[in-house]
Amino acid sequence: MKKILFILVTLVLFSCKNEKVARKPIKQVTIEDNITEMEIKLSKYISFKLTANTDNLTENEQKMLPILIKAASIMNDLFWYEAYGNKQQLLDSISDEDTKKYIEINYGPWDRLDGNKSFVEGINEKPLGANYYPKNITKAEFEAFPDESKLSEYTFIRRDSLGKLITVPYHQQFKEKVAKVSMLLMEASMLAEDEGLKKYLELRSLAFLDDNYQPSDLAWMEMKTNTLDIVIGPIETYEDQLFGIKASHEAYVLIKDQKWSAKLARFTSFLPELQNGLPVDFIYKAEIPGTDSDLNAYDVVYYAGDCNAGSKTIAINLPNDEEVQLQKGTRRLQLKNAMKAKFDNIMLPISKVLIDSTQQKYVTFDAFFANTMFHEVAHGLGIKNTINNKGTVRNSLKELASALEEGKADILGLYMVLQLHKKGELDGNIQEYFTTFMAGIFRSVRFGASSAHGKANMIRFNFFKEKGAFTKNKWGTYTVNYDKMEIAMTELSELILKLQGNGDYNGVANLVKEKGVISPELQSDLNKLSESNIPVDVIFEQGIEMLK
Repeated sequence: MKKILFILVTLVLFSCKNEKVARKPIKQVTIEDNITEMEIKLSKYISFKLTANTDNLTENEQKMLPILIKAASIMNDLFWYEAYGNKQQLLDSISDEDTKKYIEINYGPWDRLDGNKSFVEGINEKPLGANYYPKNITKAEFEAFPDESKLSEYTFIRRDSLGKLITVPYHQQFKEKVAKVSMLLMEASMLAEDEGLKKYLELRSLAFLDDNYQPSDLAWMEMKTNTLDIVIGPIETYEDQLFGIKASHEAYVLIKDQKWSAKLARFTSFLPELQNGLPVDFIYKAEIPGTDSDLNAYDVVYYAGDCNAGSKTIAINLPNDEEVQLQKGTRRLQLKNAMKAKFDNIMLPISKVLIDSTQQKYVTFDAFFANTMFHEVAHGLGIKNTINNKGTVRNSLKELASALEEGKADILGLYMVLQLHKKGELDGNIQEYFTTFMAGIFRSVRFGASSAHGKANMIRFNFFKEKGAFTKNKWGTYTVNYDKMEIAMTELSELILKLQGNGDYNGVANLVKEKGVISPELQSDLNKLSESNIPVDVIFEQGIEMLK
């Protein structure tokens, strides 16, 4: 085979001081015939240096940063165990350095950008329950297991010496490591000058010792004036694709951008109105979300654990605890530096390849920022408890809950953008938000079926295609049909909200089966992006040394 392949090796330095991404010259390595499969896999990721302006931090805040980063780094070890098991044993069995690098990116031997396919010889497909459950457990066996703590987000399911199922709390399984995390968070709390942050760190420190995270979640919601922040603990349940119950450990260390946060603050006042205006019967929107929700912009300086595996998060909506949400609402954190880096180096190049030239001008960072922000707002809207006594939406939809929830947040986020634009609260042309949203589908669908975000985008792409929301022209690029996209957006919003409110597991399963797929035609379009050397996502150069 005499085919020349180009591997893109690019290091992008992002400076939050000027909000621009500075590229080093692109180094293209030309290799004939002997390029390895692993080199191709590694080229799906582009490396970024996570930097932030720390000049405005106080002396105590400067001292807190390395302590918080040290605590966050321990989440890597905990998530490795949850996602796979013994990390060191796996790495020691591998001699190829590129394969080791890809294992590190994926927190295991399964490719998160390729449907969790194994890329290590001798290792089979990934268990749906990751390492939260015995590999040979059946759903029937789990359902018959009488221990109520099996439904806790914070227990592993194991077998005793006789083969019977037992539960093991996280704080017992990770006793030594969580004790260290607890100590570090308490140490940081002693330096905290902001009373809200101090209280949160103290309570989060205690939570690691007994898995009672609700008090610290409530305290986190009450923080308003802090500049430093850390999101840390067992949080999202995406990794558990067997039942969607078990939470994974992760951490973000953050520095609040006070100026950008002030710009976003006014949007919180519209939440009750936006909830009331959702395009669905009243019974599906009768819940009143907490009004203490807020929107803030941050520069993220450290990712660890679940949020650092494969594709990386650029915005956060937490906490997930439904009781806390109803009492206090949620906080939406926009990770501005990571978001800008992805936009400049992934979104814009995608639009040049797949969006019609007449509409490429409508793909803008402001629209990308708004669409992402209101995606997070939308997590707090809609319904958390089923209308027919099936319990919470999350429990009734089990392992399908995450993908549908991400789909809800995407489509309702766009719906809110439209409503606020009509009210004159958002600048720019509405075509910018819709076209950028379309380009975003191509970006996120590349995360693959193993990602809740990827699956949600597959469903939306196929739904929009059926409704004529876009047209693929003879040049192979896409043109957004704005009026039809608005109709499709409204219809998909109603469909998802009803599926959630009804706790309709079978209905969601059918939706995922029919529309949560990548057609050969779409795959061909995604191949164009790979052929154009457009990365799928990022890996980070991060740590306290990057902030000096």
